[in-house]
Amino acid sequence: MYTPDANETVNQIAEHYKAIITLLGEDVTREGLMKTPMRAAKALYYATQGYRQNADEVMNQAIFEHAGSRMIIVKDIEFYSFCEHHILPFFGRVSIGYIPDGKMIGLSKLARVVNVYARRLQVQERLTSQLCHSIAETLSAKGVIVACNAQHLCMKMRGVEKQDSSTTTIDYCGDFEASVDLRREFMDALGRID
Repeated sequence: MYTPDANETVNQIAEHYKAIITLLGEDVTREGLMKTPMRAAKALYYATQGYRQNADEVMNQAIFEHAGSRMIIVKDIEFYSFCEHHILPFFGRVSIGYIPDGKMIGLSKLARVVNVYARRLQVQERLTSQLCHSIAETLSAKGVIVACNAQHLCMKMRGVEKQDSSTTTIDYCGDFEASVDLRREFMDALGRID
C-alpha cells in the first residue's frame, strides 16, 4: 500500500503517537490502544496526502479546448482539512466558478484540486486563496471565484465552544475582481442551483 519511504514515515509518526498517548496518561499496551498509534499514523498520513500531490499536475490531466466564454460553476465540493493552529479538523464545502478563455477543465479535477490543498495543515483563508489562484493560473481563465464555508472543531470543541458557528471565505481574481455584477451572478447562482 505504501512505498518504503512512506512506510518509514508512517512508522515514525506511529512512534510519536505512542509517546503522545503515554504522555496523556494512557497505557498504550492495553487492548484497546495497542494498534491505535499505527492506525492514527496511517489516518494522518492519508489525511495529509496533499503534501505529496501537485495541483497543477492534477488539473493538467483534463484540460480541454472550449469555445464558450460563460461562467462555469461547480457547487458544494465537500472537503476535510486540519487547522494548522490546533491540528483539529475543519470541514465544509467549496464552490468554484470560472470564466474560460479557450480552455475548460474536467469537472472532477476541480474536486481533486480541492483535496490537494485541503489535505494539508491549513487555514481556511489560505485554502480559498490557493484554490482561486492555482485554478486561474493553470487554466489561464478570464476570472475565477471561490467561496468556501466551513465548520471548525477548534471553535466547537475547545476555546469558545460555539457549536453553530461557521466561517465563509471568498476569493476572486481576473474579471471577478473588476465586476460586482459577475460576483453577484456567481453568488445568486449558488442560491438557485439545487
